[in-house]
This record gives sequence, C-alpha cells and structure tokens, in this order.
Amino acid sequence: MPLVIRRVDAIPVALPLTVPVTMSGITIRTADNILVRIEAADGTVGWGEAASAPTMTGDTLGGLVAAVREHLAPLLVGQDAWKRPELMRVLKRALVGNGGAHAAVEMALLDLAGRVSGQSLCNLLGGARRSKVSPMWLLGNKGLEQTVAEAKAKAADGIRFFKVKIGVKALKDEIATTLAVRDALGPAIPVCADANCGLTPDAARRFAERTRAAKLLFIEQPLPADDLKGLRTLTRGLRIPIGIDEGIHSIADIESHARAGAGGVSLKFIKLGGITPAMAAARLCRRLGLKVNIAAKMAESSIGAAATVAFACAAPTIDWGVSLTHFYLAEDIVRTPLPIVDGAVALPHGPGLGAAVDEAAVERYRVKPG
Repeated sequence: MPLVIRRVDAIPVALPLTVPVTMSGITIRTADNILVRIEAADGTVGWGEAASAPTMTGDTLGGLVAAVREHLAPLLVGQDAWKRPELMRVLKRALVGNGGAHAAVEMALLDLAGRVSGQSLCNLLGGARRSKVSPMWLLGNKGLEQTVAEAKAKAADGIRFFKVKIGVKALKDEIATTLAVRDALGPAIPVCADANCGLTPDAARRFAERTRAAKLLFIEQPLPADDLKGLRTLTRGLRIPIGIDEGIHSIADIESHARAGAGGVSLKFIKLGGITPAMAAARLCRRLGLKVNIAAKMAESSIGAAATVAFACAAPTIDWGVSLTHFYLAEDIVRTPLPIVDGAVALPHGPGLGAAVDEAAVERYRVKPG
C-alpha cells in the first residue's frame, strides 16, 4: 500500500548552547539547524535534521530552508514515501549540492518509513553490528587549567574518548594543553586533536612532533580542505595518522585523500548528502583501509544524534569513534534526550529514529521571519 506524502515542512531553529564553542574560523553560539517534518496521509510523521555549516559545506540556515521549501518539498508531496531511493535520485537531479538539505529530507523519509513499518533506523540500514557507542568529548576552548579540570571531571563521569580543539590559540599553548590533557587522563584513554583547517604545514608538523608523548590517536584536518599537495608532504614520514573532515564531500574526495596519505576520514551526513551515501562511504573506507570517525556537526539535537548513533551502530567500522553534539545544547527538542550512561550512548529503541519530538519545543526555538 502506498505511503503518500501529504505535507513537507522546513523549520529553521536556533537551539541554545550551554557555552559558545570556538574552532578555527568560527565561534558557534547557537545551533542554527533545519528540521524537516514529513507527514504522510495517514498522519504518521517523520523528522530529519541538518546543521547549517557555512564554513564547511556553505549551507546557511536560510539556504537550507529555501532548498527544502522551494526545490525539494514540491517534488515530494503526493509521492509514495516507500519509493525513497527513487525519490532521492529525483531530488538530487533537481538540486545539485545542498548536502544538508538532502540529508535532512532523507533522514525524515527514513524515520517515516521506520515508524510505519515498526523497524528501527538501524535495522533499515542493515542491522546492528554494535548496541552502543562511546562518544568523544571536545576540549580546548578554555585555558589550560580549566581544560585539564574539565577532562578529569568528564573522565570521572565515564567519558572514554577526548578531542582537543587546536588551530585557534598560539601553537605553544595548544601543545602544552594537549600534553597536559594526556598527563591528566593517563595513557589508556584515546585522545585526538582537531585543527579545523587552522594550521600551516610547518605548524602541523611541529604540533605532531612536539605532542608525540601524548600518543594522539590522530590529528584531524590540520591543513585547508583542498590542500592535497600539503597533505601528501605532511604525511611523508609522519608517525601519527592524519584524519580528514572538511575535505570530504564525496566518494571521490575519500579516494583522493587516501592517495595523498590520509589515515582516515570523518563522515558527516551533511557533507555526503545523507545517510545512504554516508554508508557507501563507510564501506569504501573499509576497502581502502581508512579509519573512520562518524560525526555530527556542532550542534545537533537528539533528532540528528539518534540518526548518528543508529548509523554508527550499523556501519562496518568506527575505528576513530563517534562525535555526538547534542550534549552541548542547553535545551533539546525531544522529550527524552539521548543520555550518556557509563560513557556510552545506547542504540535508541523504537521505530524509526526512536526519538519523540517535542513539537512545543520546536515552536519555542523556531526562527521567526524578519
């Protein structure tokens, strides 16, 4: 029986963060995200989410809303949601790029299909390979002593993976902070560093060499996203793997960065255009021998987090952990935000995303015109 789509809404929201998050090139004070709400003729609703990311994908909040409202939604209304793969092909022919908009629509279609069929998103993706994930915690926005204190407190709470943000402060201070975090956490807990394109080749090599004692798992995106020549030079003889995030927007990008010496990649739905292409990318990484980090953008609600966890539980490998970002929100928009228990987030139960959206909260944080 067809699952007819009768309505598609693009809802811009600005979700408050507990504290601003600074990374190279940007300080994020609110999570400016689009929610896609797809309603079937029988009244069932599916939800999707994508974060605006002007410095990563070029997607602004206004652009995401316009992409869905003006280009994608009209092609979906009246169509059979069960024909999702065919619908996504039609949408991607109609609107090139705009990965965030496509990702949010596909997520909502998957949530809708799961709710109607009684299947979880993880099952729709092929089934669970794992039942929980251990998310990493971001450090480095504070001074050295505060960062060390935060690392110790989160480790005491059960966090077992940390990422130090670099590329923002003086290099010597970031080296000192990274070494201090390692000393505070001990040798067993994985620690990595993320520069968000903020280092020069010389600074990246100096950071890698002078933090050798920290035994970082990897350094993420030290150089500009398109600097494949610099990456090839940097990785030559370097002992620590280099991970790529901002440079990955397609299957071809994964292949070209692998040839340039990357040790792994960070997969985000908004960069690859959805959950299905992200799964194809994860399988390619396994064939190429690349490590995988699965990541949400700063900062998604528990809608996006539920999708990320389901994807991470179904993916072939998650060698470099999972980055969830709903923890950094002061307020969420689901009735029960995904919790960390003993340092892990469990695969959500229930059909679709397994997230009960609080539509009153959505309205509270909706960005009003003008």
